[in-house]
Amino acid sequence: MRRILSTREMLKKAKLNGYAVPAFNIHNMETLQVVAETAAELKSPVIIAGTPSTITDYAGADYIVAMAEVAAARYDIPISIHLDHFEDVAEIKNYIDIGFKSCMIDASKKAFEENIRIVKDVVEYAHEYDVTVEAELGKLGGREDDLVVSEKDAMYTNPDDAVEFVARTGVDSLAIAIGTAHGLYKGEPKLDFDRLVEIRKKVEVPLVLHGASDVPDELVKKAISLGICKVNVATDLKIPFSNAVKKYFNENPAANDPRKYMTPGKEAMKDIVRHKIIVCGSNDQA
Repeated sequence: MRRILSTREMLKKAKLNGYAVPAFNIHNMETLQVVAETAAELKSPVIIAGTPSTITDYAGADYIVAMAEVAAARYDIPISIHLDHFEDVAEIKNYIDIGFKSCMIDASKKAFEENIRIVKDVVEYAHEYDVTVEAELGKLGGREDDLVVSEKDAMYTNPDDAVEFVARTGVDSLAIAIGTAHGLYKGEPKLDFDRLVEIRKKVEVPLVLHGASDVPDELVKKAISLGICKVNVATDLKIPFSNAVKKYFNENPAANDPRKYMTPGKEAMKDIVRHKIIVCGSNDQA
């Protein structure tokens, strides 16, 4: 029987073979089902991610782990569950104990030395349980759930800082800021590919692209070709799901059966998950 995995081997394989593993943010049973089922159909490794507002405030870590365990047992693909943009170290350690195998400690708002100290603390604990750790250097603008960084406070990742950061923390993967932002873009996103190339040359760990929703496919593909190994997708999933549910209620104003009105939402989300997997090139890589 398959079990929930860390992201170590799946990202190592992606780095070696020039594709990226998609990380899809889920919120409940329906969205987790869509991600796992679609990834299995396309024979893709997949990372099921949740932010604090999903895992702590809404669904519950134990529920998410239990549902992911069912998916891992059902589908013959590598599946990991990931804590996305968590800032509370004690909370991360607690959820590792519950069963999460991958985590992101986001101390990117802190000063460089403090960021290193916090990340190192998480890495030391996580590695005792074979849990992989992602950290962020630089700041992405925009909004993701309760995470808000103003555009003026956003800053790109310094390649030399990235080398020192990875060496001193022992982090397993690094989320870099090269021009993407959380949420939807006000204009055309402009990615600093030269910066990505320089970081990739200097840093051995897999690199992560956050804020990939609303970024044109050709830019995401180029970023992957230059060394991105994990692509995060959140907003691009929520919009079609909710729009399909709204459309159902507009056409069926007396509807009250969740099984009926959730189905078009799942189908709409499934189309996006399928598309993102193909963009990442992770299909047939399970």
